[in-house]
Amino acid sequence: MSKIRVLVVDDSVFMRKIITDMIQEDARFEVVDTAKNGLEAVDKTKRLNPDVITLDIEMPEMNGLEALKRIMAEHPVPVIMLSSLTEEGAKETIAALELGAIDFVRKPSGSISLDLFKVKSLLMEKLSIAIQTRVSRAMPAPRPAPAPAPNRASISAPVMKPPVSAGSKELIDSMPASRIDKLVAIGTSTGGPRALQQVVTGLSEKFPAPILIVQHMPPNFTKSLANRLDATSRIRVIEASDGDRLRNGVAYIAPGGWHMIVKRDDAGYKVRLTKDDPRSGHRPSVDMLFESLLPFRELKRHIVLMTGMGSDGAKGMQALRQAGAVSTIAESSETCVVYGMPRAAAELNCLTHQLPLYQIAAKLNELVQSQS
Repeated sequence: MSKIRVLVVDDSVFMRKIITDMIQEDARFEVVDTAKNGLEAVDKTKRLNPDVITLDIEMPEMNGLEALKRIMAEHPVPVIMLSSLTEEGAKETIAALELGAIDFVRKPSGSISLDLFKVKSLLMEKLSIAIQTRVSRAMPAPRPAPAPAPNRASISAPVMKPPVSAGSKELIDSMPASRIDKLVAIGTSTGGPRALQQVVTGLSEKFPAPILIVQHMPPNFTKSLANRLDATSRIRVIEASDGDRLRNGVAYIAPGGWHMIVKRDDAGYKVRLTKDDPRSGHRPSVDMLFESLLPFRELKRHIVLMTGMGSDGAKGMQALRQAGAVSTIAESSETCVVYGMPRAAAELNCLTHQLPLYQIAAKLNELVQSQS
């Protein structure tokens, strides 16, 4: 059986050697070549047609993000990013995922570090997933779905939101309280940041429900994901904190390493974060979020599963459908990077809608606004 052909891209000779050795210890893989910058990566991708690429971000001549744009536009190949643990590294990684990278592996410390051996098993896992993914020029680029036409009285200049900052929680807490009778919950994994960029940016201004999001992602990166989505969306997007009161028109992203569930008290609905054991290997877990919504039959619940490996969220979606959820939406195979989690839900026959990615935001706007 032919081996999986990998192109390794990093500006460090030492790091290229380390990554190459790690990959070639697995008999399923072979490193067909290496590249020291983005220009070489683009050229060798076209000439060698590798099955998968590992791509560093910080490189001379052409950095990883520019190379990724070229590769996705000219010769799409599954790409795993190598990311630093810095705040800037997290921002760049989220940008890479939105541009079409399949996933990333964190560098435990600097770009030249023997600590990288610690992530060998994770790297091989990500490479194995990457070769099962769908990557093509035809994959739709993120773009906002059209919002419902506003009433004439509401037509005005675009709303300018304050940027996300340390005071964002206070800003949201100061928003006028509104009655919550609807709720949207979204689960996703591999390919999720790109999918979320399209769906969340397509939700209408003053969306009349809170949105709870579980994206399988490690600590530190979920904050960058929330900030980036907030900057490009009509709604407010934050990384959730324990005790956050749910507000209409606010999306709450579960922080990496924490389960996010919903509780109710006399004052309304709020986020609770827990360090309970991982579910199906995940913390945060989509099933944990979905199952926490089961008691709230008074809410019109709209549940969404998008691209991702495995089955997290499928059983929770099924239980919610049986408990009266208004809509259960799964992304269809034609746009999924990995048709795993949505497939699991479809096989449980618990879907009200199966839609391509570019129709999900419009459907949520239609369903939720029609109930207002």
